[in-house]
Amino acid sequence: MAEGSMDRLTDDILADIISRMPYKSTCCCKCVSTRWRDLIAHPDHRTKMPQSLIGFFYETDDGPTKDRYFINALAQGCPPLVDPSLSFLPKQDNLHILDGCNGLLLCLTDTDEVLHYVVCNPSTEKWVVVPTTDWSSRAEVYLAFDPAVSSHFHVCELVNCDDTGTIEDIAAVIIYSSKTGVWSHEADAWSGCSIYIPFGAKSFFYRGELHLCSYDHQLISIDVEENGWKAVPLPATVTASHDVYLSHGQLHFACIGPSELSIWVLEDPSSEVWTLKRNISHLQLFGTEYSAYAVDYVVTSIHPEENWIFIVAGHMQTLMSYEMDSMKRHIIVLGLEYEQQ
Repeated sequence: MAEGSMDRLTDDILADIISRMPYKSTCCCKCVSTRWRDLIAHPDHRTKMPQSLIGFFYETDDGPTKDRYFINALAQGCPPLVDPSLSFLPKQDNLHILDGCNGLLLCLTDTDEVLHYVVCNPSTEKWVVVPTTDWSSRAEVYLAFDPAVSSHFHVCELVNCDDTGTIEDIAAVIIYSSKTGVWSHEADAWSGCSIYIPFGAKSFFYRGELHLCSYDHQLISIDVEENGWKAVPLPATVTASHDVYLSHGQLHFACIGPSELSIWVLEDPSSEVWTLKRNISHLQLFGTEYSAYAVDYVVTSIHPEENWIFIVAGHMQTLMSYEMDSMKRHIIVLGLEYEQQ
């Protein structure tokens, strides 16, 4: 096809062509141009595109050892598509999954009593060791990776101001780049900022920024290349949740209220305007059979391509999904500790 001919294709035709490619090729197409990236991410086209592996790792401590499992959220009951034991990694007895991002896992392990991070791809069973820092014992650690943009990843340590080992007021953000192989930080970037991130808060990496929610109802976005940050007010203040999610190419926020769950979407990050997407009553969400879950649940994820919510509820830590369009719920597994891939 002659140069520039692709520019004359309508969005619908171009989307149809890209949708026939494998998932990995679709990721590469996002790098062609801003138009292609936005076209693939647009809600009208995302459902036509190839889907990635979506699921949860979870661990149990019922016996003398910790058992690890993987559940494919879209093919329940089928054999796992990855080795949940991560047997290809060294020192399995001392391995802990810390975070996951777009198919990669961030783990912590020790070799001869020396702590290391390990970043691995459970699908390809490839892995690399990342050294810890002098601040690692005081840090909450997150992984940032977008295969559509680069094959490189970042590991981000959010360092607490004191020695409690839990993250509250951020003193510094130390960032490792797999491209350079070194850790770096900006000495004054977080000075006097008084940003409080809940311990164990989930993050999402989107458009070069790591996004987390703070206690004071703000969305904190950290630029992993520049180590700068910005804050966007969250849409609601009454919530038991402090997590943000990526779905349909847009950032979502779940607000747990006394009688309902509200889902908000940030359609344009530059505008800082959140739009209410759904109000779901607890009766709709759990029905009468699981009504007790209404007082003890968290939203753990939102499907990246579909209008599905994933919830962990009750003292048995039941993992369930809820389809917002059909208003159907599915019990996935009982009694788990999980880490999203």
